[in-house]
Order: sequence, then C-alpha cells, then structure tokens
Amino acid sequence: MEMSKQNWPEKYDINRLVGIQKDIQKIINGDKTSVRRNDRYADPGETLELNGHTILVKDVYPQKLSEVTDADARQEGYGSLDEYISSITTIHGANVWDPDVIVWAHILKPV
Repeated sequence: MEMSKQNWPEKYDINRLVGIQKDIQKIINGDKTSVRRNDRYADPGETLELNGHTILVKDVYPQKLSEVTDADARQEGYGSLDEYISSITTIHGANVWDPDVIVWAHILKPV
C-alpha cells in the first residue's frame, strides 16, 4: 500500500511497542521478527531495549490487514495466518480483523 512518509502519523513511545513477556522472549530469540500494531511506534534505524537486549527496528510500513500473508504471520511468531488471526481476535474481539484496517508493521532484529 502506498502512503507518503510525509503523511505518516506521529509515533508513540517506542518502549510501548512490545509489552507481552512471551513476545519479548520470542523477539530476543529471533522467533518473532515483526510486530503489527494499530499505531506507529518507531522509525527505521531506531533501537529499543528488551530485557537488556538491544533490538533494531529495520523497517516500518503501513499495511492493510487484507495484505497480511502467511509469511507475515510466521514473522509475527505464529505458524500460519489462521493462527495469527485467531490469536488477535481472541485477544481483541472478532471485529478487530477488518480487512480494510491499516496497521503498522515494525520489522525487528536483535543486535
């Protein structure tokens, strides 16, 4: 999806990008390399500290939920897109998975 960086929304505090301990451990281990959120929390090149480990934000981009793929779900630490959708809707309710909603993909790498 095309969106000029000039039109990107203000970003939230990068330290609020990941708060679930299980996800933090997956990121540190390299089993989770992306985080999709409704808001933007970082710019490419920024770093954050998770449990004493430095994590680089390699890329950030907007993505419609209808464009999320099986490969994206695996980067999120799930076995499939269906598993990812099930987890998200269990946590936030079935209505959250609206194919037209734009989320912010944050691509991460331990350094």
